[in-house]
Amino acid sequence: MAATDTPADLQQELLRRARARAAARPATPAPAQERAAGPAPLTHAQRRMWLMERLGQSSAQYSVPFATRLTGPFDPDALSTALTELVRRHEILRTRYGHDGDEPYQEPLPAPEAIAVPVVDAPDDGARLLTEEARRPFDLADGTVPRALVLRHGPQDHTVLLTFHHIAIDGGSLETVAGELAALYQAAVDGRPLALPEPPQYADFARREHTDAARLEDGLGHWMRRLDGATAPRLPRPAVLPADVTEHPAATRSTALGEDVLPALRELGRQRRATVFTVGLAAAFAALHRLTGELDLVIGCAATHREGPAMRGLVGLCVNTLPVRVDLSGDPGFATLVERVRDALLAAQEHREVPFDLILERLGAAVRGDDGTGLVRVTSDVVGTPTALCLPGLAARAVDVAVGEAKFDLTFGLFDTEAPASLVQFGRAALDEVTGRALAASFTELLTAVATDPELPLSALPGSPAGQVTDGRHPAEVRLLAHPEVAEAHVPDPVGGPLLAYAVLRRTGGPSPVQLRTHLRGALGRALVPAAVILLDAMPRTADGSVDTAKLPSAPVPAPPRSPRLDAVMEAFTGLLGQRPSPDDDFFALGGHSLAAVQLAERLRSALTLPLVGLDIMQTRTPRAVAELLDARAAERASAVAASAAASASATASARPRRAREGTVLVTGGTGGVGAFVLRELAAQGRPVLALARPESAHLVGGQGVEVIEGDLTDLDGLRAAVEGADAVIHAACTFTRPEVDVAAMEAMVDAWRGGPFVFVSSVDAYGRPQAAQVAEESAAQAPLSSYGQAKLDCERHLLSAAGTEGRGGASAVRSPIVWGAHDRLRDQLRWGATGLLYQAALVGHPIGLPASGAGGHDWYGAPWVHAAALARAVVSCLDAPVHGVANAVSGHVAWSDLTAELVTLLGSDSAVTFDDEVHRDLDHRWHYRADRLARALRPAPGEDLHSVLAEMIEPMSHR
Repeated sequence: MAATDTPADLQQELLRRARARAAARPATPAPAQERAAGPAPLTHAQRRMWLMERLGQSSAQYSVPFATRLTGPFDPDALSTALTELVRRHEILRTRYGHDGDEPYQEPLPAPEAIAVPVVDAPDDGARLLTEEARRPFDLADGTVPRALVLRHGPQDHTVLLTFHHIAIDGGSLETVAGELAALYQAAVDGRPLALPEPPQYADFARREHTDAARLEDGLGHWMRRLDGATAPRLPRPAVLPADVTEHPAATRSTALGEDVLPALRELGRQRRATVFTVGLAAAFAALHRLTGELDLVIGCAATHREGPAMRGLVGLCVNTLPVRVDLSGDPGFATLVERVRDALLAAQEHREVPFDLILERLGAAVRGDDGTGLVRVTSDVVGTPTALCLPGLAARAVDVAVGEAKFDLTFGLFDTEAPASLVQFGRAALDEVTGRALAASFTELLTAVATDPELPLSALPGSPAGQVTDGRHPAEVRLLAHPEVAEAHVPDPVGGPLLAYAVLRRTGGPSPVQLRTHLRGALGRALVPAAVILLDAMPRTADGSVDTAKLPSAPVPAPPRSPRLDAVMEAFTGLLGQRPSPDDDFFALGGHSLAAVQLAERLRSALTLPLVGLDIMQTRTPRAVAELLDARAAERASAVAASAAASASATASARPRRAREGTVLVTGGTGGVGAFVLRELAAQGRPVLALARPESAHLVGGQGVEVIEGDLTDLDGLRAAVEGADAVIHAACTFTRPEVDVAAMEAMVDAWRGGPFVFVSSVDAYGRPQAAQVAEESAAQAPLSSYGQAKLDCERHLLSAAGTEGRGGASAVRSPIVWGAHDRLRDQLRWGATGLLYQAALVGHPIGLPASGAGGHDWYGAPWVHAAALARAVVSCLDAPVHGVANAVSGHVAWSDLTAELVTLLGSDSAVTFDDEVHRDLDHRWHYRADRLARALRPAPGEDLHSVLAEMIEPMSHR
């Protein structure tokens, strides 16, 4: 273009190029006569979410709650039918995620026969129940079938919540999902079939992206040039994390805008040939500049890959992040800034097909902040009217479900709805709380100001740079003094030497110098981070109380002790990154990235048998800091082992003698409710334990004196290796929803089993539905069996038929009923499992209908139950005395009326209880199970009665 071209000419040229590129770009996924079979690669967008789980950062931030308040005659069964058909149609909604070595893949699971739609009474808006359900995590290895929950506020007043995982859906998909569900629901209500066109499948889109990677080179070249030298904005982090940051990791501030503000912003955009989104993005740049004082800023915004008719009806994750870089120098007026942002955004959209993660991978460490964060920490968006599930014959209103998580450190937003508002959301670990509140207020003021006078220069806009009062002290000194473990700190001006920091700790055994320097690096710019932090017993003072700098050591004295694991860590760095680092070299500066962090953590876990996840690597970053973290975890493990041994010695002195047996016990399912109690029992007895855990869950068991080995039920080779390395096996893991995986896992473990006892935690569901009310141990199964019960029975048969052959030891199949105990997984089962109907009704004070004696021809209805600690004792006792068959583990049987009375009392409910001849399917249980073989181990200890265990489970939930 000529040097005299105007901004309007540039705008037209950029639009022309964008249209030309769109016309030339092939539609994806391309229609194919025959679809490829088998696993498919992950798209770049999916890969990031998979990595977050592998890094140990799986959380509710990737849950997508889709809630609608419905008024009118609602049919939950019709919704179940519609949802089941929707999941059948779209493979991505029933896809699991695995990995072959370092490469992840996705593969669809068989379509479920039916997706349950539980209905829970909720007299209020049910916000707490909706949030709890939305925050329940998904397990990507088991699949991401959407979950449904219906709250019944009245006879014709319901809230429907569908919860998806973001790896399977995006905002554009919700429109498709809502439209198809409405049509399928109407067909189910009418009792007629509905023939919808078969939709495109996301796996084809993923394969297309993978095979077309070579065509992205030109776009990558553009981004390399465009982002050269760019860095993430530095946000004012809190000196000390809020005490409740784990429970409430994010904060959101929304403020109503004056009725004239949004129309004025829209008119400003029209005058400057920009959309209201562009104007909102410009306001975000202005606010971020006022906060940080920086002139070269990058803000991310969402783009979509949905182009062309071939993408119509596609459900899946088709979004990309565009890093928009803008120069704010020269104190431009806001209207001029809108033009700069418009041109930068158009240039970015011209290359929106390049996945952002690929850009970051190519740029490497250069675009990471000093604290390891990626380039895009701040985003901007304009939010329109939310999608609602509009079912025929009902009035629908979208319901916002807050999960309390933030995907980015800071997000600016505009609500372009009937109630216009500004939005600021921030991670409470990334932005100081006071600063966040002030920023929200100033962002609203800024929008109002530029709506009134678009020519205001940046320097005149509301907002001010965030900063801490330092009283002339070095920022590193201020940060050190804010650390809860630091009593005194001083950072003198360097005189011809490196910048050094000096600190006095409040107690012995506090943070190391490397840990304190890592703390500073996460909050300060590179130039402000001292070369070393030197710990002193006391700060030298002059007579007037000031720091005597002449007596401060000029170098770390004594030299920091060398970690015994440092060589192993440096070798792992070298093997993975291809160059040998020094102890203090930065992981990202050496070429590290998210996947490399996962791989490095896996290597070190395997070599050193200590818990470590990829997120640990990204936070510690240097070989020395990683080694010190591993030293600390090794010390925690040693302390736990010593405590367990002491407890075991004390218990042995007063308990009945136990036949001692040497050897390591492999435990699967140690992070679950039952497995956690089994680990405690084994530790109390001083037995060496090898726990099988997924990488992101290893830290949950690694600090209990337990050696951890990585793996899960889908890793059959890993299961075989784990069994071969143990002298006994307790198999407590279960997928619950994938019986074929459970059976295959058992087959692999039995194949590798060659000695010692094998205990399998099974279920009374393996009995099916016996005709007799009293069920003896090892009674034959009676049809019908659930798929879960059939899988348990198949696993038992395979195990018991192999016992005693080829050197194998004795086998025990311990069938348990409902398990109760103080563990969050078991609390979830109480709230939402077989007893969820009673619990939820008692929670909100609704009437509870129970089957009367004689209903359906049976005198008693209720449930067997076992205390988790008693079950653990029974399971562990089978190591020394196998039952060589099936044994039941039952603490007692409770009638539904007695359980309801306990729940009503403990929840402080005023629910009325009625009895009638109708038997709800969730309450159709009438069997008593004998438990003679393990009776001694099941004998209740103090506090293991029904009332005590229910109180122990319910009391923590009542405060949530």
